[in-house]
Amino acid sequence: MMYANRSNEEADAFIAHLSAKLGIPVGAKLLDLACGKGRHSKSLSKQGYDVTGVDLSENSILAAKQMEGDHLRFMVHDMRRPVAVNYFDCVVNLFTSFGYFTSVRDNSRTIDAVAMALKRGGVFIIDFLNATKVEQLVRSHPEGDFTYGEVIFRWKKKVANRTVIKEITVKDGEQTFGFCEHVQLLKLSDFEQLLSNKFEIVNVYGDYNLATFDESNSDRLILSCRKK
Repeated sequence: MMYANRSNEEADAFIAHLSAKLGIPVGAKLLDLACGKGRHSKSLSKQGYDVTGVDLSENSILAAKQMEGDHLRFMVHDMRRPVAVNYFDCVVNLFTSFGYFTSVRDNSRTIDAVAMALKRGGVFIIDFLNATKVEQLVRSHPEGDFTYGEVIFRWKKKVANRTVIKEITVKDGEQTFGFCEHVQLLKLSDFEQLLSNKFEIVNVYGDYNLATFDESNSDRLILSCRKK
């Protein structure tokens, strides 16, 4: 409910832009890393790619498996370990599905695992938040609320140790639930350092229309990289 504005139509439009920009041939083998319930995996499959979606959440993969077909499959997997060796033409990591680890070393393990899974010259796409803009928004709007039907969401955000922490309270009738999200505020310079040994950054985009990245104003940080 909280992210209901992230629709399949939005995913389809972004993937269509990305596919046209990258020029990856139909039939290429793609890995959707941290795929969630498979929204982007489905869009990639519709573009004619052979797609494997992986995620650590068993519940998410259980839901995603309802969409499986000849060129679309899902499995539970920890992104810090390689899915395969020299197998995929492209790996995508979308909708801020990176930087949730408490150890920086785990970031490097993930990058190494991606590099191992890709063929030489393979493409790696990272779609991340723009840390600079997010930090500004958190400081100016540290809390808020909204209602979805009869469910009330209240959230508070703060920045600590280069991490944005979002505490969420959900009130559904007489029941109240609490959740906490946290993600590292990684900037372009952080990714440049993380990727430098295994990848060359080819392009940097700032939104889902693939406009040029502007650190002060862009909504997203989207990196197109090539395995060395």
